[in-house]
Amino acid sequence: MLEIGTVVDGKYKILNKIGKGGMSTVYLAVNERANKPWAIKEVRKDGQTDFEVIKQSQIVETKLLKKLNHPNLPSIIDVIDQKDIFLIVMDYIEGNPLSDALKEKGSLPCEDVIEWAKQLCDVLEYLHTRKPPIIYRDMKPSNVMLKSDGSVMLIDFGIAREFKEQNIEDTSCLGTRGYAAPEQFGGQGQTDARTDIYCLGATIYHLVTGHNPSDPPYEMYPIRRWNPSFSSGLEKIILKCTQKNPNDRYQTCAELLYALEHYEEEEEEYKKVQEIKWYTFLSTAVLMIFMALATVGCYIGMNKKASSTYEEYLNTASMALDIDEKYQFYEKAIELSPIKGEAYKALLETMQADGVFSESESQQIRKVMPAYMEDLAENTESYIQIAYELGIMYFYYFENSEDIQNASKWLNIAIGNTIEGIQEEDIDKILGEKKAFRARHLYEIIRYYRSLDTVNREGDYEGSYAKLWEDLSAVITPDLAAEDNNVTALVMYNFMANQLVLHTQDYKDAGVLKEDMERQLTLVREAIMYDKENPYEEELHNRLQDNLNQAEKMIQIAFEEVEQ
Repeated sequence: MLEIGTVVDGKYKILNKIGKGGMSTVYLAVNERANKPWAIKEVRKDGQTDFEVIKQSQIVETKLLKKLNHPNLPSIIDVIDQKDIFLIVMDYIEGNPLSDALKEKGSLPCEDVIEWAKQLCDVLEYLHTRKPPIIYRDMKPSNVMLKSDGSVMLIDFGIAREFKEQNIEDTSCLGTRGYAAPEQFGGQGQTDARTDIYCLGATIYHLVTGHNPSDPPYEMYPIRRWNPSFSSGLEKIILKCTQKNPNDRYQTCAELLYALEHYEEEEEEYKKVQEIKWYTFLSTAVLMIFMALATVGCYIGMNKKASSTYEEYLNTASMALDIDEKYQFYEKAIELSPIKGEAYKALLETMQADGVFSESESQQIRKVMPAYMEDLAENTESYIQIAYELGIMYFYYFENSEDIQNASKWLNIAIGNTIEGIQEEDIDKILGEKKAFRARHLYEIIRYYRSLDTVNREGDYEGSYAKLWEDLSAVITPDLAAEDNNVTALVMYNFMANQLVLHTQDYKDAGVLKEDMERQLTLVREAIMYDKENPYEEELHNRLQDNLNQAEKMIQIAFEEVEQ
């Protein structure tokens, strides 16, 4: 087992054990870079006669999850594969499984269950529309985590599979009895999206009634048999989900989601009222449709007229209030003239405006940049400037190995390593000496981190903690906020303080003096700037104060014996 307090792979500090199963142990850990909590799933060889089989199943699950990106699914951040141990670093989900809520309350309110079911429909529809489709196959209350904000997360992809059109049946018959559809036990064809719809219907049934379909007699009765006050509309939905013949169920989760959003319309009383209102509504609806079509026609005409040149695209984007509309027009400008740098710069400035580089913004970059960067590369000056901004964004906000790879790639371009014929003095002129100086040192810091990455290792790194301290000291300057902004300064100051919290002894052993460490902490304390009205900056500031206090303690502990 991992020891509490140890640092795994040079960056994940183990804080506590939070779960244990037959094959693995789960720990709560914190990333030394960002003070962000993660869950680490550990599979050890000790006592496991079939360790390689278990490890391979975990690898399959990990590869499956790494392809996915959905707010109701946990993300795989890192994989650490060592001789007798296999570790998976993933999102830490603060919450409890719905099975715990059932144990506590017996049954759960219909309104809450319907809201959770809609979220699960959305995530299942996302899985089913991948190429190839992914069939989850194990929906049940214990695999649904309820978070404090009321949202749910779908966990445990241990028996999920990719749908294969050429297959007649599943290779393995797997599922939880009571929740599993009949076809999961073989002899009735391959499992597909309708299998997950059955499992979700059984889960809804259990949550609403409190009666577990995996207990004898393994039967799901109409829910109003248990409580006549239950919704007849919801009863019809559950019955349709759990038909034995897949053709009689909802055929897609989109259909089921629509039904859940309109379950009250299946009530008998509701239908009677709707019939009375129908004719009045019909005439009004026809009039509204005509008006809407006219409005859309005008809007399309205006857009065609206003968006015909590069400059007009930029102007339209700058005036747009909706962020997605801004992105749309910047992308149109880039598509129209990919060699010009203005639209790229404006797009990145828009993303940086709120001081947060989100996953959706990263996706937007991945969508735009690969298609046009070859054209932009012909404009060397803009190419280097854009690469610098991208490298900085990924560095300051990185949370996983993919982000640090992107930071490495773009900063490598920014400092001229990949551009033939470019000299260091050329980079200084294009970026300015301060930015060029910072880019070179940040790239060296990244090389240190990538040398620790067992999955995406970037060659052998010949640096040391002494070299890392030199690079950190170079970029931690008192005017960092003025040169960039408060957020990037706070992120870097947190990074420095967090390094000392976790690696004071390593820096000491590398020859870094106590006075040098204390000087850097004093510099940071005197340089702190933040906007008290900005919640994100205030959060970074509070975290920094904690890290600085902890760093001072660790310095005192590390040098205590020498002073005595």
